Amino acid sequence: MAIRELEVQRVIECGYIPSDKELQLWIEKALAGYSKDTEVLIRVVDNQEIATLNQQYRHKQGATNILSFPFDIPDAVKGVNLLGDLVVCAPVLEKEAETQQKILKDHWAHIIIHGILHLLGYDHVDENDALEMEAKEVLILQQLNIDNPYQEKQVNG
Repeated sequence: MAIRELEVQRVIECGYIPSDKELQLWIEKALAGYSKDTEVLIRVVDNQEIATLNQQYRHKQGATNILSFPFDIPDAVKGVNLLGDLVVCAPVLEKEAETQQKILKDHWAHIIIHGILHLLGYDHVDENDALEMEAKEVLILQQLNIDNPYQEKQVNG
């Protein structure tokens, strides 16, 4: 499996936004075992754009860290495997990383992997699905030497 095409649209200037190479690595780790070459689009946006999309597609108010838009290929279309689009809000990721005391690059990796798993059909609507998805995320992140994002940090006192 490989990413046949990765398109990255950076429509916001922000402190840290991963390089295409970093994004490619994280996506390929998330797609390990996926048998088809695929295409993915990642759009990095501001709070306003993601809030608009969140309202329009999820009927939820406010900005969120990532939205995943899986692509269903019509049966008549052959030779295309567009997995889908990820829309990532850089300011939300920065704020979450700071609040949760996470390394920003690691948080980006986690959220991109999380989004790819959504494109593959994983979800966290119910507890069993959430546990399965989280376990898969943790396993992929371990391969990248990134700590479990769901584990509370121990504060030495």
